[in-house]
Amino acid sequence: MKSRFIMSAAAGLAAVLALAGCGGAEPAKDGKVTLKMVESLTNPTRTDTLKKLISGFEQANPNIKVDLISPPTDQADQKIQQMLQSGKGIDVVEARDITVGSFGANAWLYDMSADLKGWEGWDNLTDNAVTYSKQNGKTYYIPYGFYGLSLFYRSDVVKEAGFSGPPASWSEMLEQASAINKPAENKFGYAFRGGTNANSNAVAIIEAYVADEIDKENAFKLTSGKTIFSSPKAQEAKDLYIDLFKKGSPPSSVAWGYPEMVQGFSNGSTSFLLQDPEVIATVRESKSIKEDQWNVAPLLVGPSGKAIQPVASAGWGIAASSTAKPEAVKLIKYLAQGDAATTFSKDNSLVPTLKSAAKDSFYSTGPWAAYVKMTENPGTYVSAVQPRSVSWWSEWIKKSDGELQRVLTGKMSTSELLSSWDTYWSQKWAG
Repeated sequence: MKSRFIMSAAAGLAAVLALAGCGGAEPAKDGKVTLKMVESLTNPTRTDTLKKLISGFEQANPNIKVDLISPPTDQADQKIQQMLQSGKGIDVVEARDITVGSFGANAWLYDMSADLKGWEGWDNLTDNAVTYSKQNGKTYYIPYGFYGLSLFYRSDVVKEAGFSGPPASWSEMLEQASAINKPAENKFGYAFRGGTNANSNAVAIIEAYVADEIDKENAFKLTSGKTIFSSPKAQEAKDLYIDLFKKGSPPSSVAWGYPEMVQGFSNGSTSFLLQDPEVIATVRESKSIKEDQWNVAPLLVGPSGKAIQPVASAGWGIAASSTAKPEAVKLIKYLAQGDAATTFSKDNSLVPTLKSAAKDSFYSTGPWAAYVKMTENPGTYVSAVQPRSVSWWSEWIKKSDGELQRVLTGKMSTSELLSSWDTYWSQKWAG
């Protein structure tokens, strides 16, 4: 989940500080209740969409006013934590799968389970949306959409190279990317991620290779209880992945993070990109490649013909300190249903939470068709939960990114990397 647009840090910080001394919901003299709503993944387009949806809610609920607070993305989670901890200035909060663990453990979030018991809206949500609305047995947030990996590819380049379609597996990716890769002509195959958060794609290929043995409730663990990094199949996966870097990717991608990967694809220099659906909007804005030159295919599978979809989720929850929980629940229900939910997911290029999206031509054609295919084939594109809510997740990102960088620069072997990752998670789980 990566925001391409960041608000002015000064303006955002001023907004947070100005409200930090306030309480949560405020009853006005005219009898209205004012909810303080704080978003995390701020960008101007998204904020404008939220304001429009909030306006619709306020018209339908004239006794409730909603103040939207939009901190700069790079500071938002820290500011939200401070506000939750202080118990001031916050009612409705954007919670994410990587923050809900600590927020919930500190009793900063309200469990909405009782309020949502018998709610008719459950029947309209996809199975994933219902599943991810439960966090450690409680409902701390209702998902507003999902971020899931898929393959962006240059349909014209693939055809010119003599292939009948995009790669479906990691081995096919190596084959096609290597064939297309022509450094002398400044044409490259795969937009490799070697910089910030490089661990995410590096883990994706391992999960695909151990798909038949994976623990769906903990995608870093095998059903045997061992880590996925301990499997001989992980070694096979990692060796292929490094070959993909050496034979089918730009040398400069050793340092590429999210912005560079997306730019490499949208400017036409690379032909394959593994990324979230939000990139659809970015690629459509490209001046270098036309709409009929690219498309999106499902996530790459491993030797067993399966892929593990590490679904990332986020949604709207309620601060435990809120004094207007009934009004906050009403707002969250509103955002999770009908036109409000559809508008938010479309405007933000999110995998939708409503079942009705499968019949919507917006999702069933063009780039979005791949996501519908994955949703309709859960036996092939298996949903599994990565342990992102653990307290050491940030530490893991720093460690894994650093060690992958050492492998890419020839300072560490793939077997040493896997041994290190296996030891790390084994020790953490052992306590």
